[in-house]
Amino acid sequence: MPSTIARAFAVIPLRTFIVEDNPLIYDHLATTLQELAGVEVIGHARDEAHAVQWLRQAQPFELMIVDIYLLSGSGLGVLKAAQDARLSARRVVLTNRATPDIRQRCAQLGADRVFDKSCELEELISYCERIADGSATAPGGLH
Repeated sequence: MPSTIARAFAVIPLRTFIVEDNPLIYDHLATTLQELAGVEVIGHARDEAHAVQWLRQAQPFELMIVDIYLLSGSGLGVLKAAQDARLSARRVVLTNRATPDIRQRCAQLGADRVFDKSCELEELISYCERIADGSATAPGGLH
């Protein structure tokens, strides 16, 4: 991952892989993050199998945003695959069901943060901006 100094002097997009099954949510999320948070979407999957396949063949990236409930499979399976592959990318969950149980399960599978789609999109955008500009804290700190 580029250093804070490198990001300060050059506009380096935050290469991001998004796992989201709803096309409208995906389009809105990708557009918003590209416009506001310095994100470049380099891959997208709508189900667990395609996401895991993409991870195995992927070019380097810094951020993965995963929905839990997918067309088939689960975002939890995608997180497990990323954990097993020891990917260095930050892993963020964006879900409609950010219950304490889901947050705990995501943390156990290596998620750095969990955001609720219904009320925490601004926090996700802010988090992406901080990763992109190098000011984000170390991964972790679920809330």
